[in-house]
Amino acid sequence: MSTSENTEREPTVSRLQGATEPPNPLSSKLCFDCRAVDSTGIKAEGEGEWNARKHGGSKRRVWRKIHIGIDEVTLEVRAVEVTGSNIGDAPMLPELLNQIPPDQDIGSVTADGAYDTRKCHEAIAARDAYAVIPPRKNAKLWKPTSAGAIARNDAVNVQRYLGRTLWRSWSGYHRRSRVETKMHCMKLLGQSLMARDFERQVAEIQIRIAVLNRYTALGIPVTEPVG
Repeated sequence: MSTSENTEREPTVSRLQGATEPPNPLSSKLCFDCRAVDSTGIKAEGEGEWNARKHGGSKRRVWRKIHIGIDEVTLEVRAVEVTGSNIGDAPMLPELLNQIPPDQDIGSVTADGAYDTRKCHEAIAARDAYAVIPPRKNAKLWKPTSAGAIARNDAVNVQRYLGRTLWRSWSGYHRRSRVETKMHCMKLLGQSLMARDFERQVAEIQIRIAVLNRYTALGIPVTEPVG
């Protein structure tokens, strides 16, 4: 990797090729019901935000983008991709789904409006899963030429009939908050990466994921109404 900001080539995707992947304590699970996906950024190089605002900080900042998919029931992280900050969210959803073995059923995939694209809907439909993705405002119907387009048109029509608020409640879209909570837990392990090489940064993120899955395996809280 070049040390020059202008000549550095941003990495795209890594699945720990050539690196040592930490064991996943829950990798033996054979099936799960639903998945939620999201992404977040983590600092790879450069000063902290407070120090940058106070003292100017380093002009050279590098961010890595973490895309994860979790099991909404067990809260286990089942898929992860690490990219440069220039990679969007939607293109990575098919990659996340490809990490789930074909013989494992996926009930539904919950994601935010950034994933409301043809490729995302097609990838979800190809796994015989139900997409819980809010159509964008003033969304228009797509040509019903594929299963993904038909499913997305149904979501558009239902949202027009119920309204966005009722649709979110009816579809169970609120479950997406679980993946946001998992992102928050991961950042509690550190707001920045220690490694400087991209492959080692990916390994560091995989280790954090393994730690989170280990804690999840110990048990998750169960909330019940009282009174």
